[in-house]
Amino acid sequence: MKRIIAAALVVGLAVMSDASLQAQQPSQASIEALLPEFEKQVAEGMKAFSVPGVAVGVIHEDKLIFAKGFGVRAVGKPEQVTPETIFQIGSTTKAFFTTTLAQAVDAGRLGWNDPVIDHVPEFQLADPWVTRDFRVLDIAAQRSGLTAYVNDALTMLGYDRQTLIRSLRVAPQLGLFRSDFRYLNIPHVVGGEIVAKVNGTPSWFDSLKTSLLTPLGMGETTATAEAITAVPNHAQGHRFAEPPIAVPFHPSFPYALGPAGALNSNIPDMAKWLRLQLGRGHFEGKILVSEDNLDVTWTPRVAMSERSSYAVGWVATATPRGRIIWHNGGTAGFGAHAGFLPDGKTGIVILTNLENLGLPDALAMWFYDRVLGNPAVDNVGLAAAAAKTRREAAQAEAAGFVPGPISPLAAGFSGSYASPILGEATVALTGGKLGLTLEKTEAQLLLEPNRDDPYLFQARLAPVGAFVAPAEMSGGEPFVRLRFETDAAGKISQMRWLSPELPHSFARSAQ
Repeated sequence: MKRIIAAALVVGLAVMSDASLQAQQPSQASIEALLPEFEKQVAEGMKAFSVPGVAVGVIHEDKLIFAKGFGVRAVGKPEQVTPETIFQIGSTTKAFFTTTLAQAVDAGRLGWNDPVIDHVPEFQLADPWVTRDFRVLDIAAQRSGLTAYVNDALTMLGYDRQTLIRSLRVAPQLGLFRSDFRYLNIPHVVGGEIVAKVNGTPSWFDSLKTSLLTPLGMGETTATAEAITAVPNHAQGHRFAEPPIAVPFHPSFPYALGPAGALNSNIPDMAKWLRLQLGRGHFEGKILVSEDNLDVTWTPRVAMSERSSYAVGWVATATPRGRIIWHNGGTAGFGAHAGFLPDGKTGIVILTNLENLGLPDALAMWFYDRVLGNPAVDNVGLAAAAAKTRREAAQAEAAGFVPGPISPLAAGFSGSYASPILGEATVALTGGKLGLTLEKTEAQLLLEPNRDDPYLFQARLAPVGAFVAPAEMSGGEPFVRLRFETDAAGKISQMRWLSPELPHSFARSAQ
């Protein structure tokens, strides 16, 4: 969901030069011996990242052998995190989605190589060849070559599922199809439509509940903002600050992205999920998904780094003493990690109530290295340093836009505009300030002028009406930069959004 997959690669799995080292089979006793030091790492990490609360579960040999909560469910409140506390799990949802694809293939309702347009004709990309050749397997393999995270932010602007799908038509094809790693969320929405259609269910979540959650006994796992807030023992999400700032729950994010990251869960439920994976599709005497098709989801598809590749809803990482299958998750207020050692019968779940700055992955990698017997590195320290570097880079980028007074030219920007994807937009100058209203959703953006370029603005989501919570979730940060552009006659011809993740242009309507 948020920018965390690539960031996770800096937390440092240890590298060894002795190629003769082999994977070792961990015992429960050896894992339990690591836990006191692991708990110290959790405490140090919570301090380094200002994380209010953490829940951890460790699975070994088909059992949850460790489950513990640390810290508080919300800053400034006394309620403690327990293993039963519900968190948003973000993009760790993606592996649930790909397992439902595997089950549909098992049932003969779907093929991994089915063209997506055969199931969802409205699925279209900018490149017609890629559109025709985009297969079910490609939906969650992160190798489309499209702009990373493209159009995710439309959920915060109130756009519906069909608009999200249609928005892929304007996503730039920046990389090579099936060759370049590009992390996306919206194709999973398309995939959710396919799973629901072939299974004859109202939604992807209905299919998930029938085929996985109920058989696994994951009764606490849900997929809406209303469901998480209805549970008394739920964590509150926070965005990073000193101290962290609570953010509200809202249907827009991550819930509007469904199979890409909508699930809420806790340690006992997630432990059952990892037991299914470690059991290679078997759970308590039942076969829920075939080993062959589950293996499809674990198989590397596109390189992310020297040792990590994206599979299908999972990341596969090679280490000298064994492979790791894992995924992280991040929403506006939560971070998560779920992963396992397929050859070591061991898994770990880490849930946090702060936007994901890298702690869940750092703790998990610390755990994997020591279980496998790889050389020790300071995973938490490395991740904290990387998070600081990213914050500084973001601050430097923000400093590149210097606000200034509204220009006399701004009056000429007022008027009606239209986007083929996002619909009508109205720009109006009111009280000396320029604003933009997206008519389809009624979202309002406040336009802040640039000091040196009167045609350049940065837009912030206004906390008005249904958008109070989304504005709080964004922390007041600029939503997008945009430019008013002129034609050969010098008249305003269009308003173009400059973010590569929101590649939208609005043509000026006739005056």
